[in-house]
Amino acid sequence: MELHVRYEGDDDPEKCTARALDRDDRVDLHRRPGSVPPGIVLDPHAEQALSPTDADWDRLVALDCSWETAEREAYDLPGERRALPFLVAANPVNFGHPFELTTVEALAAALVILGQRDQAERVLEAVRWGETFLELNAEPLERYADCADSSAVVAVQDDYLVD
Repeated sequence: MELHVRYEGDDDPEKCTARALDRDDRVDLHRRPGSVPPGIVLDPHAEQALSPTDADWDRLVALDCSWETAEREAYDLPGERRALPFLVAANPVNFGHPFELTTVEALAAALVILGQRDQAERVLEAVRWGETFLELNAEPLERYADCADSSAVVAVQDDYLVD
């Protein structure tokens, strides 16, 4: 699956996972919204959850920016918007915090849900804590990947949010 990142450049370049992925040629980094091709846009504000039914797309697009500008920036990207379900961050800045994923975590989670686990593992090799992300989220990722559609993903997510 092709991976693209709309890069805003408002994070510390040394800690930026999108730049780490770009250095390893694992993603195409785009500095202008108009250069991003259409695909599944990972958007935390989307009304529909990502599910295995989205696997027909051959392209994932992530937005690498501060959380303050995420909503505005995501609407400049072409494609179908999907939100990731409940997952816990493994990155050193937000370790253990739900929904506060880095770009590499978001892309890897989406790949697992879409049935591309091998590619997710390769993507996570760009960061030293990548394997920890998969370990922390092993059960929910497996359950989400087994869902029939977006509403089933939301139902599984609700199991975690109730607890």
